[in-house]
Amino acid sequence: MFLISPGILERLNADEIVIGDGGFVFALEKRGYVKAGPWTPEAAAEHPEAVRQLHREFLRAGSNVMQTFTFYASDDKLENRGNALSFTGQQINEAACDLAREVANEGDALVAGGVSQTPSYLSCKSESEVKAIFKKQMDVFIKKNVDFLIAEYFEHVEEAEWAVQVLKDTKKPVAATMCIGPMGDMHGVTPGECAVRLVKAGADIVGVNCHFDPMTCVKTVAMMKAAVEKAGLKAHYIVQPLAYHTPDCGCQGFIDLPEFPFALEPRVLTRWDMQHYAREAFKAGIRYIGGCCGFEPYHIRAVAEELAPERGFLPKAAEKHGMWGSGLEMHTKPWVRARARREYWEKMKPASGRPLCPSMSTPDGWGVTKGHADLMQQKEATTKDQLRPLFNKADTKN
Repeated sequence: MFLISPGILERLNADEIVIGDGGFVFALEKRGYVKAGPWTPEAAAEHPEAVRQLHREFLRAGSNVMQTFTFYASDDKLENRGNALSFTGQQINEAACDLAREVANEGDALVAGGVSQTPSYLSCKSESEVKAIFKKQMDVFIKKNVDFLIAEYFEHVEEAEWAVQVLKDTKKPVAATMCIGPMGDMHGVTPGECAVRLVKAGADIVGVNCHFDPMTCVKTVAMMKAAVEKAGLKAHYIVQPLAYHTPDCGCQGFIDLPEFPFALEPRVLTRWDMQHYAREAFKAGIRYIGGCCGFEPYHIRAVAEELAPERGFLPKAAEKHGMWGSGLEMHTKPWVRARARREYWEKMKPASGRPLCPSMSTPDGWGVTKGHADLMQQKEATTKDQLRPLFNKADTKN
């Protein structure tokens, strides 16, 4: 007998924990399938085996949602700054949907079609022009019958509202996540006001993704939740943070860190940090818990392991992972066997191995956002004449 899997809202309405996936863009860049800079997802059509394998690893780690690899897959972003591709936006979006569905069907997972912020908005294009861009992706998601939709990675609540309004026309459940911290969006709109506006625009699930570390994101979603409840509105809550420690970030998040994007490794959270994150997110009333840039499958496995008592089961990947290091009981060295306990790893303060490595950085913080001349986008490749003043400005600030 064929059983229909419960949808995202059915699961959340039943107070089930939904575990998201991790950061495809960063993971695939490290594996050689995504180019840093444009960060576009043509790998879905160009190297489907790589995208498929990463989906499978997240599914095995415990993910309940296979999010289509369509981050920055809008036509204006795919064509931005000389980014020449051999696939159309429609081909990339369709391929991403097919891969997500193929792997979702291998387990009890849903498929979420995702849109994100656009160069057109940063370049001050009109509401109708920006919405038309979202609609092109949305049409593919409807054709491929994804289970729900996510408007993710928005720095400005206005653009996020426009995305939600377009996605809501599908009658499918809609989640919306801002890439903001406690200071709010890039125009100073508070997290609480952002959440209220997104719920009023039609979002069923609201929260944050990317730009900040897990505990900062949990704090931000808690602010959103409090404001939505105070406004007498109802919503579910989602958190999908970075896998990097970002205590030194300002409003723009890790984009401003001088280590972004090629020297972030010393900031990576351990699997034990992730268990703490999962527990705190659950205690904050968040039930859709996943990850974004830097999150690898083992991070998601840690989330699933921490929440196994509430979920009633462990992920398949736990078959090869002893809880709290218990597998080390089998190690040949006695001092390593002595680490096979929760108390040891909970108290661990990892060293960087870098004698002159500082614990904090000074964010760049140029303070430019939508409407600023430096953020006007173009189809043509960035020229040396355009780069020269940016290099000079950076050198002056440093």
